[in-house]
Amino acid sequence: MSYRERVAWLSLLTMLLTFGPYFTLVAIEFFPDAKLPDFFQLFCYGVTAVSHACLLGLGHLWLRRRFAQEAKAPLDELDLQIKQRAMSVAYYVLMTGMIMVGVVMPFTEQGWKIVNSALFMIIVAEVVQQSMVVLGYRRVAS
Repeated sequence: MSYRERVAWLSLLTMLLTFGPYFTLVAIEFFPDAKLPDFFQLFCYGVTAVSHACLLGLGHLWLRRRFAQEAKAPLDELDLQIKQRAMSVAYYVLMTGMIMVGVVMPFTEQGWKIVNSALFMIIVAEVVQQSMVVLGYRRVAS
C-alpha cells in the first residue's frame, strides 16, 4: 500500500469516525428544532470539526514519521491521474448537492436543515474523493 493510499484511508476513517456520529444525531433529530443560531448544535459541530482536524493531523504526523521516504517523494504521473479523476467525480457530487441545498431546499426547508444539508454534502463529496483515490490505487495494485 502506497503512502498516498494510506493518507486517503486516514482521511476516510477520520471523517467517518467524527462526522458519522454528528450526522447520525442530526438524522435522528437529537438536536431540538431551534432557530438559528442554536449554540448547542453549533458547539457540537465545532467539537466534531476540531476532533476531525486533530485526528487527521495526528494521523498525518504518524504516517510522515513512519513512511518518511515515501512522504517526501514527489507526485508521479499515476498519482496525479488518480487525484485528478477523484477530484472530478467529487466536484460533480458537490455541485449536485449544492444545487439541491441552494436552489431547491430554500423553498421547502429553513434554518439548520439547510445548514446541515450543505455540510453533509461537503463531507459526502470529500468521502467520494478519498474513496476514488483508494479505488484508484487498489486497481493499480491488482
